[in-house]
Amino acid sequence: AALAMAGKSLAGLAGQMVRPLGAAEPVDLGSLVGRVLLVSNVASLGTTTRDYTQFHELQRRFGPEGFAVLAFPCNQFGHQENTTNEEILNSLKYVRPGKGYEPNFSVFEKCEVNGANAHPLFKFLKEALPYPHDDPVSLMTNPQFIIWSPVCRSDIAWNFEKFLIGRDGVPFKRYSRRFETIKMQDDIEMLLKQAP
Repeated sequence: AALAMAGKSLAGLAGQMVRPLGAAEPVDLGSLVGRVLLVSNVASLGTTTRDYTQFHELQRRFGPEGFAVLAFPCNQFGHQENTTNEEILNSLKYVRPGKGYEPNFSVFEKCEVNGANAHPLFKFLKEALPYPHDDPVSLMTNPQFIIWSPVCRSDIAWNFEKFLIGRDGVPFKRYSRRFETIKMQDDIEMLLKQAP
C-alpha cells in the first residue's frame, strides 16, 4: 500500500530539488514528507500583502509543531513577479509588504505553475486537487491574462492559490486566492494531530 501511495504523495517527488532564495543548498521535495505544508504561488508586485503577513503568522504559530510554508514566486498572473530571483526578497522587504519585512518561511526561486513548463510540484498538486474547495467553478476572470499553453481546467487561476499537504505527503485541500489564509488554521491544527 505504501508504494501505491507514493504516486499520490510528495514522496513521489523525491529527488526533485527546489532552491530557497538566498540559500546555497537546494531542498529535496521528498524530504519534506512528515511535515504539514502550505504551498502557494506568490507575487511580490501584486496589490495584496495580506497573504504574506498571514503566512508569516501561521509559520510563527505552527512551525515548531512541524508546519512549513513554501512560497513559489510566479510571473504568470498579470506579470506581478517580473523581478529577478535576486530582487524578490528586497521587494518584499522594501515594497510589499515593506517596512523591513523578512519572511520567516521559505521563498523559492521563480517557477511556472501552469502550462507545458509547470513545475513538477504544481503538476502534482493540480492533479491531486483539480480545483479549490471554496471556489470550484472559477478559472480566469479575464482570458487576456492567460499567457500559458496548454490551458487546463485544473490550472491555477491567480496569485496566492494555496495547497495544504498532510504529514503523509498527500495533498489535503486546495484554497482559492480569495480564501483568507489565516482561516486555514483549523485545517492545519487537524493535520498536525495526524501521524505521518
